[in-house]
Amino acid sequence: MQNRIPQKPPEILPVPGHIKRPLWSVMIPAYNCSQFLTENILSVLSQDPGPDLMQIEVVDDCSTDTDVESLVWEIGKGRVSYFRQPENVGSLRNFETCINRATGHYIHLLHGDDLVLIGFYSEIENLYKAFPDAGAAFTGFTYVDEQNLRLYDNQELLNEPGLLNNWLYQIARSQLIQPPAMVVKRSVYEKLGSFYAVHYGEDWEMWVRIAAQYPVAHSPRKLALYRVHQNNITSRYFLTGQSMTDVLKVLDLIQDFLPPGERAKAKRFTKKHLAYYFAYSSDKIYHVFGEPFVALEQSKRAMGMHFSRITFFYWLKMKIKILLGYKMKRNKKWLYRPINFFR
Repeated sequence: MQNRIPQKPPEILPVPGHIKRPLWSVMIPAYNCSQFLTENILSVLSQDPGPDLMQIEVVDDCSTDTDVESLVWEIGKGRVSYFRQPENVGSLRNFETCINRATGHYIHLLHGDDLVLIGFYSEIENLYKAFPDAGAAFTGFTYVDEQNLRLYDNQELLNEPGLLNNWLYQIARSQLIQPPAMVVKRSVYEKLGSFYAVHYGEDWEMWVRIAAQYPVAHSPRKLALYRVHQNNITSRYFLTGQSMTDVLKVLDLIQDFLPPGERAKAKRFTKKHLAYYFAYSSDKIYHVFGEPFVALEQSKRAMGMHFSRITFFYWLKMKIKILLGYKMKRNKKWLYRPINFFR
């Protein structure tokens, strides 16, 4: 069995010359997300330009929640292909499989619990036509809950479609993109490789890697929906503390892409605000997941990452609550509170 977490970017092989290539490959990595997958696929089919222009495929990492193949057939009526991993390989290897199986020039990795809105693919296509040198392009996006209710929008980056200025420095300082909004040229993945190193923050590293080599185009139109829920990787990794470990590793990895003179300042900025993010998130762990000692440990690690009044406050808050045996009815609204200390 391959290492589930590659230690270097996995190779993406070129498409064999005899294969007829569409413009698009919409690759849908899926694992135990059947409650969202129907709507996910329909959001693509609603703007399907036809099989000559778009490959659509679900790549299933051995889901156990339902018969995903039957679900895909029922929704897609043969229009959507299905591939099942021979064993559960983890998200990074599943992404790698998605990219290697993609034959289109533009690859959209649309996670099985996310959505796109009408106009997404035409907007990305227009970006690539207007800025042909761009290696990647993305739209604005909105965070939604399990019922597709709007939570909050992404940080505004441009007022109108265009290339992002000084983008490497911006994206290296903070994660500003969610995967459903991003489309990458297959040739870029062939040059740079696939996702690696961590399960949490692997996309941030990839966007920095791309920005170091290529211009990136953006449209502010909010045409992608990123779903926040308690069972996604982000939420699960908070409970184990792996999220902090992974994001610090990513922070170290991306320094090599910055000019030497900018690295120290950028790292200090990011580390400080990540510490605020994780300190604040300790409240979510306490109130949403009902894990007070996990919350305390996270607030302690955040304080160690960057000591300040803010991080000390959250550590002390968790400590006092535990000492008092404070209990509060779990409040799911905490899961959806926007946390962005990078603005």
